[in-house]
Amino acid sequence: MDLRALRADLDRGLYFDSSIPQGYGVGSSGAMVAALYALYARNPLPLDEANEPEKLMMLKAEMAQMECYFHGKSSGMDPTICYLQLPLLVRSSEDLGTVSMPSLPTDGRGGIFLLNSGSPGETQPMVQIFMDKLKEEGFRHLMTDQFKKYNDACVSAFLDGKTDVLLRELKKLSGLVLENFGPMIPNDYHNLWQKGIDTNAYYLKLCGSGGGGYILGFAPDLEHAKAELDPHRMDVVLRF
Repeated sequence: MDLRALRADLDRGLYFDSSIPQGYGVGSSGAMVAALYALYARNPLPLDEANEPEKLMMLKAEMAQMECYFHGKSSGMDPTICYLQLPLLVRSSEDLGTVSMPSLPTDGRGGIFLLNSGSPGETQPMVQIFMDKLKEEGFRHLMTDQFKKYNDACVSAFLDGKTDVLLRELKKLSGLVLENFGPMIPNDYHNLWQKGIDTNAYYLKLCGSGGGGYILGFAPDLEHAKAELDPHRMDVVLRF
């Protein structure tokens, strides 16, 4: 990084103008890191070389090192996605690649939405809770045997455009998160989380590390979900 150039620009009044709220689990630190890398990295990865796995892994590692400033520990995924402006698919620790969004109807009844919890979360304490839980053998088995299974099934179904399978697997994943990630779910949302599972009107998922900020939602019928979630505001981000 050309830190001298960065310092000179800061002294001239440089600031980061972003519409992403901080502490809401939607990538504010990732956007900051990507912007700094794009402007001040001495040898930034050209975007047309992003399909080369080795270079992509190197970029992700560099992004992770930078984002550790904000979180203590980072995968580097958020800033890499921000920099490339492409979704990433992680098949394993050594197999990382970009993917295309599936072709979905833009006027479908179902969709993906965000709920604003009304207060920001702090990433580092939530990450520490998760890392502490990983020291328990039972929790490690839960992550590898169930969480990864449901999560991978959701990703595959989404990329294949199979929204019925996506919703089915999301229900399992949502229930698993509610049962095992309680501290990461804002207290006021536990009952709302369970209501979605019981009624099948919607399924909720954490954004980022949780603890506040936004909550991600999926619904087979957005209008029905909106009525069930009232008076909470729903911001639709994708229809299917």
